[in-house]
Amino acid sequence: MPHSDATQSASVETNLLADTDDLVSLYDESFHLTECSERHRQTHAVDSLVDATLWHVYPELLAPSTKSAVELVLSSGLPRNVEIADAKTGDQRTLTVFRSPRGLGVVEADGDSSLRGTYSQAENDRALLFHQATHDVLTGLPNRRQFSDQLRGAFPVSKGVKFALMQIDLDDFKPVNDTLGHGAGDTVLKMAAERIRSVLREQEFAYRLAGDEFAVIQRRANQPREAERLAEALVGAFREPFTVEGINVFVGASVGIAVAPADGNEFEQLMKAADIALYAAKKDGRHRARKFNRSMLMVLEQRETLRRSLRTALKEGQFFIEYQPLVQPPSSIVGFEALLRWHHPVVGIIPPNIFIPMAETDGLMSDIGQWLLEQACREAMSWPAHFTVAVNLSPAEFLHAGLTDRIAQTLDLVGIRADRLEFEITESVLLERTINNLDTLNTLKVLGVQISLDDFGTYYSSLSYLKNFPFDTIKIDQYFIKDLEIDDKSQTIVQSIIALAHGLGMSVTAEGVETAEQAAWLKKAKCDRLQGYFLSKPMPAEEVGTFLSNLMPPVAFENFSISGRAPPLNPRRM
Repeated sequence: MPHSDATQSASVETNLLADTDDLVSLYDESFHLTECSERHRQTHAVDSLVDATLWHVYPELLAPSTKSAVELVLSSGLPRNVEIADAKTGDQRTLTVFRSPRGLGVVEADGDSSLRGTYSQAENDRALLFHQATHDVLTGLPNRRQFSDQLRGAFPVSKGVKFALMQIDLDDFKPVNDTLGHGAGDTVLKMAAERIRSVLREQEFAYRLAGDEFAVIQRRANQPREAERLAEALVGAFREPFTVEGINVFVGASVGIAVAPADGNEFEQLMKAADIALYAAKKDGRHRARKFNRSMLMVLEQRETLRRSLRTALKEGQFFIEYQPLVQPPSSIVGFEALLRWHHPVVGIIPPNIFIPMAETDGLMSDIGQWLLEQACREAMSWPAHFTVAVNLSPAEFLHAGLTDRIAQTLDLVGIRADRLEFEITESVLLERTINNLDTLNTLKVLGVQISLDDFGTYYSSLSYLKNFPFDTIKIDQYFIKDLEIDDKSQTIVQSIIALAHGLGMSVTAEGVETAEQAAWLKKAKCDRLQGYFLSKPMPAEEVGTFLSNLMPPVAFENFSISGRAPPLNPRRM
């Protein structure tokens, strides 16, 4: 409700209280009595009550059935008539409970009341309009407008008062929309709102801000303990799957907590603190809650510094490429994967999992990816003519307009054969604009380049991808390789992927091979290519020639490491 409307409604109610002989009382959202008519004051002796509340005046409303009706009015904004019986006399009374700009209002009738009929009808019309303007149509929760009004109204915080703000973001919600449709997504959002409501107690209010973003304002003094308790309950409420049209989908929740006034005594300050805490929850693995602290702000500031540096990194020549061999058992090199690296002049080497998301968010990945593609192709021209070069395509780059034209131009410019170039994409790419993706992949096939499905089994794996998209290779994620020697389930999964790929006419690459036992097992299972630190660590372009000239004669995997060096830790891959 606009401020002028709220002021007008408050004025109408004040005039009503002055003019009526009926029993009318108004309460804030904490159910404390704020105003009442003179007759109500005399009837219920509110002057004798200290800190009078709705429950003092009408203890009958504490019964489960009537209390739930009051809470429904507060959450929905729609008025209701509640029948109560006087605890002493047993006389029946009707209470019309309605939403007011400041909280709740009650009109009590002990018989026929002209005011109740007139006022409740007018209030019903006003409440319906108010509800439509301040509540989300899909979930019934108060919307961003009401959230902003109520949070802004809480500042500045009075001395000794504390309250918490929780920002809630759904995890893994996007795949539901993309794979099952927006109807299923809407169903999940409605069920998510119910799960949030289900863990709320008194003085805890939920809102839907936009999309899959929710918020909770908690007015409790014991902070941050109460906020952390509620945040954990919110995360826990999303651990069970949602069932949509007979399909179980897993959508979690990440929660960022900020407490006023310690984390902010202004609207923007507290919102920023909660946002930063939510970001930390996401970065820590999602499906968890994090309370804001100042160190989070320092981390964010450092990331912003890196983000600014990233904008000039390409122009200043700070990117370079390392190459990791692709090995065909028992020991034949068939190509290299190009791995993008960033050497910051002050910080040093920045891992790709840090700067690639930044580049995607800031729209830089297309230019960086074009540099990577052209540089890798030029360096591959110095390798044996049958060697391939594998280049990763990020989702942001894949969806960028004109991708296939730029690739065709690069092939012509460098002069490399198309069949020597292999593009690796992840399954997350396929969740966006499926028809356009299929067109892009088919165009790449027409150009003659190879296409590999990277990290198979770790995102949103669907066999329909293998049926509908023209892949040449499936890469088995290192998650399934790391315990291959000892885990029967990993062995079964890897064997199944190899058999499936070969049945569809595709080859298989296993990444993250770190031991001779893993390599021997994969060779026996007829895996087509191996990649990992057991075979060789990534190397700069200038070392590739020396590496190839120093290769040892082929021997059994049990005694063989192409690099002749002990394998270090897992590589950081794009």
